Amino acid sequence: MSVQCEVTGKRAAGAPLGFFERYLTAWVALCIVVGIVFGQALPGVFKTIGAIEIAKVNLPVGLLIWVMIIPMLLKIDFGALSQVRAHVKGIGVTLFVNWLVKPFSMALLGWIFVRHLFAPMLPAAQIDSYIAGLILLAAAPCTAMVFVWSRLTNGDPYFTLSQVAVNDLIMVFAFAPVVGLLLGVSSITVPWDTLITSVILYIVIPVLIAQALRRVLLTKGQTAFDAAMTKIQPWSIAALLLTLVLLFAFQGDAIIKQPLVIALLAVPILIQVFFNSALAYWLNRKVGEKHSVACPSALIGASNFFELAVAAAISLFGFESGAALATVVGVLIEVPVMLLVVKIVNATRPWYEAGSRA
Repeated sequence: MSVQCEVTGKRAAGAPLGFFERYLTAWVALCIVVGIVFGQALPGVFKTIGAIEIAKVNLPVGLLIWVMIIPMLLKIDFGALSQVRAHVKGIGVTLFVNWLVKPFSMALLGWIFVRHLFAPMLPAAQIDSYIAGLILLAAAPCTAMVFVWSRLTNGDPYFTLSQVAVNDLIMVFAFAPVVGLLLGVSSITVPWDTLITSVILYIVIPVLIAQALRRVLLTKGQTAFDAAMTKIQPWSIAALLLTLVLLFAFQGDAIIKQPLVIALLAVPILIQVFFNSALAYWLNRKVGEKHSVACPSALIGASNFFELAVAAAISLFGFESGAALATVVGVLIEVPVMLLVVKIVNATRPWYEAGSRA
């Protein structure tokens, strides 16, 4: 194990649930109100913002997404890939759930609930777009918040670090094909040029920039790196909040006319979180993994890289699309739902360990 990987693992183990993360649901609710109010009061301003684009990429949003994502990717130590062999069973389970179960189960849930059960209560013109947003949300595994969830379950920090590194590496190559396949199966037109552009803009380039910055910052020592991260993090938070305000400014009319939409879209998201976390947790128990690996595995298997999903939805379908709204619903429920999963895996530790010893 490299010294840097060991230090990073210890930092991940001690990462606290910050003020922003703890009250993320409240922040999103505030953004809904502010966005709708501003959107109704200043429609011309937001129409102008929406028109500032090059090659179908909205420049203000593109800048906000970079400011939002790059600080998160700075935390990723690809040196942790050397630890994969030490946690091969847990990583295998998590990869299976993240890439072979979660996106496909979400597409199925979208088909069941959005296209059929809830269709009479949803705007018909947005049905396909809502399903697309759900698919985008499920196709990208969480990158940043999982370090917090791992700490709250006393998870193995080196497993968490190596799993996130593997997922981010796979995401560079697999996000576009998985999304394209599921959109196609769902009879949704796939704008491949925009999808590939989104992957390059919001995954490949940010990863390269973040890793280059990480190397530069670490040459000054871990203390300097931590100090830089502390200064950078508020910018990431501000960018996320501004992006949400923009989204809800454009979505205001739709939400005012059909406020039930958010609650309906939350149903398949909630089901997939509990299903995938339970599946990963149970599979880790079956293969004999430690509880300290099973917990972060379950949480990584269930959570989403919602910042990427929001960015891709805006690029592919626009601010006013149902896809953008669906991804934001994921942001709205992320923290309370994942904290509930944390409580469940912590409370079931005796059951888990009794089974793994059998």
